[in-house]
Amino acid sequence: MASILLMISCKLTSAVFQPSPWQLAHATFYGDETASETMGGACGYGNLFANGYGTDTAALSPTLFNNGYACGSCYQIKCFQSPWCFTGDIAFTRVTATNLCPPNWSQDSNAGGWCNPPRTHFDMSKPAFMKIAQWKAGIIPIMYRRVPCARSDGLRFSFQGNGYWLLVYVMNVGGGGDISQMWVKGSKTGWISMSHNWGASYQAFATLGGQSLSFMITSYTTKETIYAWDVAPSNWNQGLTYEANVNLR
Repeated sequence: MASILLMISCKLTSAVFQPSPWQLAHATFYGDETASETMGGACGYGNLFANGYGTDTAALSPTLFNNGYACGSCYQIKCFQSPWCFTGDIAFTRVTATNLCPPNWSQDSNAGGWCNPPRTHFDMSKPAFMKIAQWKAGIIPIMYRRVPCARSDGLRFSFQGNGYWLLVYVMNVGGGGDISQMWVKGSKTGWISMSHNWGASYQAFATLGGQSLSFMITSYTTKETIYAWDVAPSNWNQGLTYEANVNLR
């Protein structure tokens, strides 16, 4: 993985993400203790170990997933009023949203179709689930809240696509962890609006080869906007990841 450090930065706004109120939901888990089944996922983060997310992750029900705009958002979760909870009601864990828990319309929403809309549900990695409850429980009631994503280092931009179509996955997002809008600027172009593809990816149909690239990113939750100047050099290529030294707060 290539990493190019951003040298210049500036912020357009100074919004800071604040924790949300506690809410009720339920949680299950998928995969085993290795969390191998959580790799990839609908957000497009690929290898969660290599990209810094590890095993503290969860798939969100469609109501929470919000067509991928919730990718990268962070949650504090505690087991709530269940005999399966560890240490009563005080076991906490934090997870990042990296995947979608799809609905299962063949099963009742209260008997197997846990992720069917309008339910709010977390399908956690097994290691994350085992921090708050015994895995034999299968499903537990929880309390959850959005919390700031504490990320070291800057935003990471993973490039895909081709010479006429730039597809960028944005990772390691701090603050609210989410993105609502994104723009790209070549060293020979103005700002080009990128459309939301899916998950944490944004795309631009433009010829940008041979130009250094800068990005402008707006948080979905806080509306904070930051510039990441000269993130990728003029010889950038698909399959590489470039790092900035700015992040959302």
